[in-house]
Amino acid sequence: MPFKTQLLSTILNEVSKGIGSRNQDHAASNQTYNPDQGNSNQRMSGSGYYSPQMNNPGAGYPPPGGGYPGQYGFHPGQQGSYPGQGCHGYPPSGYPPQPGAYPPQQPSYPGQPPQPPYPNQQPQHPYPNQQPYYPPSQASSHQPQYPGQAAPYPQQNQGFDQGYSSAGYPDLSQFQNTPSIPNFNYHASTAGMQGTPTIRPYEPFNANADAETLRKAMKGFGCDKSKIIAVLCARCNAQRQQISIAFKSMYGKDLLKDLKSELTGDFEDLILALMEPPARYDAQQLHKAIAGLGTKESVLIEIMCSRSNAEILQIRSFYRQMYGTELEKDLIGDTSGYFKRLLVSMCAAGRDESMHVDPLKANQDARALYRAGEQRLGTDESCFNAILAAQNYAQLRLVFQEYQKVSKHTIEKAIEAEFSGDIKDGLLAIVACVQNKPAYFAKLLYESMVGLGTRDNDLIRLVVTRSEVDLADVRQQFQQLYKKSLESMIKGDCSGAYKDGLIALVKGN
Repeated sequence: MPFKTQLLSTILNEVSKGIGSRNQDHAASNQTYNPDQGNSNQRMSGSGYYSPQMNNPGAGYPPPGGGYPGQYGFHPGQQGSYPGQGCHGYPPSGYPPQPGAYPPQQPSYPGQPPQPPYPNQQPQHPYPNQQPYYPPSQASSHQPQYPGQAAPYPQQNQGFDQGYSSAGYPDLSQFQNTPSIPNFNYHASTAGMQGTPTIRPYEPFNANADAETLRKAMKGFGCDKSKIIAVLCARCNAQRQQISIAFKSMYGKDLLKDLKSELTGDFEDLILALMEPPARYDAQQLHKAIAGLGTKESVLIEIMCSRSNAEILQIRSFYRQMYGTELEKDLIGDTSGYFKRLLVSMCAAGRDESMHVDPLKANQDARALYRAGEQRLGTDESCFNAILAAQNYAQLRLVFQEYQKVSKHTIEKAIEAEFSGDIKDGLLAIVACVQNKPAYFAKLLYESMVGLGTRDNDLIRLVVTRSEVDLADVRQQFQQLYKKSLESMIKGDCSGAYKDGLIALVKGN
C-alpha cells in the first residue's frame, strides 16, 4: 500500500509539471511581436489616440447626450450639440468652419426636435467653464453665438411677422382665394395705441342658439327686428361669421340672403354691414366711392388715411379678389395731382409703425416743412407727402411740436394756408389721426348728422367700423367736443329699428 501511494503521488506531480510548462509556453507565444498586429494597434483615431470604436463602432465611449448611440468617430465626451442648439446651429453648408470649432455635423431635418437620451443614460456634462445646456426654445429667431466664434450669419427674412394674429377674427381664407394674404389682426393698434371698443366677444356664446333665434325671428309673416338687433348688434364680427356658418349647417340656407329678403332701408344696410368682415367692407366702401357717378373723395380720405399697414394690405387683397383689379390702379384712375400721390403713398402701406422718436430729426423735418411751405413762394407738396405719409405717429407728434416752435403756429394752420381741395383735406386727416384719432372720428360722426338730412351711409360706416376698435373713446370725445351725447344725436336724426341698432352698437355689449 505505501508503494502504490508513492507511485500515484509521483505520477500526479509529473502531470502537474507538464500542464504548467504548457501554459508558460502559450503565454510566451502571445507576447511574440507580430508586425501586422503592431501596425494595427498603432492606427490612430482623429484625436491622436487609439479608439476602441475603430474595430468595434459603438463600443468604448457612452453615446453622446441628445444623439443616437454609437456614432462612428465621435470624440470622447463630446456633446451632441452646443448648448442651446436646436434646429439652428452651424451656418449653412458652404461656409468654412469657425476656427477652433468642431467639424460641422450633418444638420437635422427642419423642425426636428433634439432626440432625448436613452433610458437610464446619464446626461453629458459640459466642459469646464462652459455654460450649462438648456433645452432649445421653439424655433429661436437668433443663432447662438459661441466663444471665439464670429458673429452669426444674418438670417433671411421669413416674410410677415407671425407675431400678428387674427385674435378672434375669422380666417380670411374662407372669404377669398388669395393665398398670400397675411393673417393679421385687422384692428391691430397703430404705433402702440390701443383703443376702447364698445363691441367685444360675447360670453357665453353659442352660435347654434343664435342661429336658431335668427331663424325664428325671420320665419313666417313679418320679421322680429328686435331679436335680430339683440343677436347681431351684440356679437363681434368673428362671432357673426360663426353664426352664419351655423345657420347654413342647421337650415341649409344662406343667412345673408335671408336678411336681405326680410329687411329694407337703412336698417338692412346696417345689418348687412355688420355681417361683412371688416376689411372686405372697407374694400366695398372704397369701390362704391370710386365706381359711382363722380368720386366721393371724403370716403377715400377717411379709409386710406386712418387705417394701419396691416388693414390696408387686407383691403387691397379683398379689393383684388372681388373686383379683379388693383386698388392702386383705380385710385390713380379716379384722382389726380398731389391728392393722387398721397393716396398712392397710403396704399403702399409703408408707414413706420414703431414708437421710435428722434428729436434732432424732428427739428430738421419741421424746418424742412417750414421751408417747403411758408418760407417760399408756392409750396413743395412732395416734402409734406414724404414726411406725413411715412413717419410713425410718435415721431410726427414731435415734428408738429417742433413746427409750432419754428413757425409760432400749428401745422394745421400751415396746411390750411398752403393747400386747397382734396390734398388739403387728406393732409389734415393724417394730422388729425396723429394728434387724436377718436376726436377725428367724433368730428366725422357729427358732420354725418348735422344740418339738413343725415348722411346715413357715412353714419353706418363710422359706427360699424369703429365699434370693435375705439368707439367708446369716440363716444367720449363726441361728448367733450359737442356737449351732447352721441346717442342723443342719433335719436334725434334716426328712427325705428335703424335707430335702435345704431344705439345698441354705441352703448355696446
